[in-house]
Amino acid sequence: MTHKAGFVNIIGNPNVGKSTLMNALVGEKLSIITSKAQTTRHRILGIVNDENYQVIFSDTPGIIEPAYELQKSMMDFVKAAFDDADVLVYMVEIGEKALKSEAFFKQIINSNIPVILLLNKIDTSSQDEVEEKLAYWSEKVPNAFVYIISALEKFNVDIVLQKIIELLPENPAFYPKDQLTDKPERFFVNEKIREKILMHYKKEIPYAVEVETEEFHEGEDLIKIRAVIMVERETQKGIIIGHKGTAIKRVGTESRKDLERFFDKKVFLELYVKVNKNWRNDQNQLKRFGYKE
Repeated sequence: MTHKAGFVNIIGNPNVGKSTLMNALVGEKLSIITSKAQTTRHRILGIVNDENYQVIFSDTPGIIEPAYELQKSMMDFVKAAFDDADVLVYMVEIGEKALKSEAFFKQIINSNIPVILLLNKIDTSSQDEVEEKLAYWSEKVPNAFVYIISALEKFNVDIVLQKIIELLPENPAFYPKDQLTDKPERFFVNEKIREKILMHYKKEIPYAVEVETEEFHEGEDLIKIRAVIMVERETQKGIIIGHKGTAIKRVGTESRKDLERFFDKKVFLELYVKVNKNWRNDQNQLKRFGYKE
C-alpha cells in the first residue's frame, strides 16, 4: 500500500477556530486558545501519524493588517503557509463575509493546490443561516471543497480529516512517526503562561507581553522551570505582578497545573517579570523570540 504525507496549512481571520480545529485533529492541546484576537503568534505544526499516512497540520496567526513589526512577522508565517502547503484549509465562521486581506483571498481562489473551506461554529446558528452561508461560500470560493463543522464540538472533523488524507500526495513520512510537533518543550511552557495572561489581563497588556523560559530541568519525577514575563513598560510590570503579587501568583498556579497535565509530571515553576522596552518593534528581539529567521 502506498504512503501519503504532506503539509496541511490552516488559515483564516482571527478567532475563527483555527487552533481549536488543529487541537481536535491532533488530539492534543498544542495551540493555546482564548477569546482574544492574535492569540496565536507563531506557526505551530501538529503531526497526525498512521501506518499509511502522515498529516502535518500547521496552525497560523489570524490574518490582520499589521500595525507593528511583530504583526508583520506573524503575517510572514501566513505567507509561508501558502508557499509549502499540499492542502490549504481556509476557515470561516458564521456571519463572516470576507478575509481581512484581499491579496491572501486572491491566492486562495487562484490556488493550484486543493482548498478545503470549513464553515465553523455552526452550533451557534440556525439551519437556514447555515444553508445560506454554505451557498454563499460555495459561490465565493468555487475551487474549494466546502464543509460545515463545529471544531469545538468536533462535528464533521473526522470527515474533514478523511478528505484531507484523500487529497494528500504520495510521499514518505517527513518526521519520525512518534513525533507530535516541531516545537521544543520550552515553547509550550511559554505558550501556556501567555495563555493565562491573555485570559486574565485586559486592554493592551497581553499584546505587550512575551514569555521566555530561561531554565528547564527535567528530572525523573519533577520538572523545574524558570520563566520570565517581559513587558514594554514599568507600569505594565506592576499590573502583571498585581497587589502583593496576587495576579502573578494566579498566572503561575494555573500555568503550573496546565504544564503538569501537558508533561504528565510534577512541575515547579518560578515566574519573574522584566521590562524589555519596545520589543515588538525591535528586529533583534523578534529574532531572539523566534518571530524572524
